[in-house]
Amino acid sequence: MKTASRIFTVIFFIFLFAPIAILLIFSFNTTKSLSVFSGFSFKWYSELFNDAQTLISVKNTLILATLAMLISTVMGTAASVGIVKLRRSWYRRYMDTVTDIPMTNPDIITGISLMLMFVFAGRIFGRNTSLDFGTLLIAHITFCLPYVILQVLPKLQQMDAALPEAAQDLGCTPLRAFFKVTLPEISPGIITGAIMAFTMSLDDFVISYFTSGNGFQTLPVRIYNMTKKTVTPKMYALATITFFVILALLIFTNLSDNNKDGGKRR
Repeated sequence: MKTASRIFTVIFFIFLFAPIAILLIFSFNTTKSLSVFSGFSFKWYSELFNDAQTLISVKNTLILATLAMLISTVMGTAASVGIVKLRRSWYRRYMDTVTDIPMTNPDIITGISLMLMFVFAGRIFGRNTSLDFGTLLIAHITFCLPYVILQVLPKLQQMDAALPEAAQDLGCTPLRAFFKVTLPEISPGIITGAIMAFTMSLDDFVISYFTSGNGFQTLPVRIYNMTKKTVTPKMYALATITFFVILALLIFTNLSDNNKDGGKRR
């Protein structure tokens, strides 16, 4: 039984990571072939960094993901604190269900509904262009917010409620007690939620496609537009760089959680 489980696990990981491994390998290929590795080269990485339009879309994506991460992290943390302080359990369950809707709702439904809302609001206020960077940012905050709440809320529920009360008994104001006691206790959840919000925003295509204007193009939208013609191997190079950036963020998240847990045990 153990042998079968190990074989199944190996097959599962091969199936999961084989496409990524192929992409990584062929990003260093000297030719465009995806079946024959002709030789090792940084050719496609060089072409990537000389592609002005792609670099602009990368910059746009990073700016958007960073702003969405920061705003959704602050709002999500505040919302989590508010949910925990609700006195009625049925109201807390109701709020949990409401915050889960953007995660469970199909992206295409969320994207179309947000687009219609933005266009409707733009018509009301007499705007010529209803979709722009602002609408895209609001859309990203909307679907990033539940992921932050999902990470911060359990940390607040696990924390001893007597700690901030003790800090206030010793002379701290409620705001000072939050920053001195509560915030350090829930910081692993905040960091994890922020990283999840960043990666979700970085990766999003469907919602971005429906809520972005003509003057602002994210990287997933640009790659989609390129598939109408052809995707050159420099996109493999970009995907490789993105993979290692996300991997570094995940490692950082795990290390921060382990350090926090180790500190508590000591």
